[in-house]
Amino acid sequence: MMYSILPEKCHTLPVNFLYLSNVLTTAEILSTLDNCYGDGSGYNYFNFATLSHPYTFLIDSRINVFRDNQGQWAIAVEVLGFTPNGNAITLEIFYFGNCLKEIKVEDNRLTNSYTIYPVDDDSFEDTIEGECLKPDAKFWIVKGNEVPISHNKQDYIEAGVELKEYEPGEISAEEVGRLLIIQYGSLFRATDEELYKFLPSGIDKILVLDEWYHKEYYQNNIELPADFPTPEYLAQAYKADPEIAEKTNLDVTGFANLFVEQIENTEAHNIFLWNNNRPGSYETWQQIAEVIVSGDASFYKATLPSNSHWKNWPDSGSF
Repeated sequence: MMYSILPEKCHTLPVNFLYLSNVLTTAEILSTLDNCYGDGSGYNYFNFATLSHPYTFLIDSRINVFRDNQGQWAIAVEVLGFTPNGNAITLEIFYFGNCLKEIKVEDNRLTNSYTIYPVDDDSFEDTIEGECLKPDAKFWIVKGNEVPISHNKQDYIEAGVELKEYEPGEISAEEVGRLLIIQYGSLFRATDEELYKFLPSGIDKILVLDEWYHKEYYQNNIELPADFPTPEYLAQAYKADPEIAEKTNLDVTGFANLFVEQIENTEAHNIFLWNNNRPGSYETWQQIAEVIVSGDASFYKATLPSNSHWKNWPDSGSF
């Protein structure tokens, strides 16, 4: 198990622990995590941290835990990956807590994550063609540091990075990242300045986890928009366009039922993940909540095997 405890005082209960325990509970923390998708209004982009995003090949991940003696708490989950669509190595940070500053995206909607690009754009583009390393690639510039790139297959094997090699000798961008995070880990992880961008400055970092047991958790928004088609509208559309019947091979009732089935399937999906995968349902986040409430990092005593390593998420980047 790989984790570190920061700072040295974290094994000692704070002086005002009794006061804090009255205003901050594990139930409150777990409820915040379980309900991180917001109110379903569609005006936010809140998500739980995902390790198997279909558009991002997972490279590395980390959990940072924060709290203070006034009842403020936060969790920042780092997910490092290669995103082919964006042609970049991305470090996305997911935030949860009761003291977060607002994070907004371009369309002014609220979100609970923001993305850092640790590798200089030009150096990345100079070394990657398509999704693979160019034969003459020599280095990436990572946060201002020149980091050499290996073309030696043995270096990857010894580091436990099995090359896909769809073509002989081919090395993909995420495979380069998986080797470099082992060799130059701190350069690819968030600095305190980056982590505290959306946190109050006085809150303490008390626990860092580089390995943990993780379940993917997602809740689809099934709030219907005002302009969602009514059964009458669907029937009219079906009758007005003969090609619908030809393309779908459905009668008017079957066509309308497609929309109903979509809603029912979404509801079933949400219920299943709520019952089986929500953070509050298993020990990783339960123990982290206990760490936050107590201020004592020794409450994190994992018994479940860690699965946060990229090898356990082969579907990441699958689209």
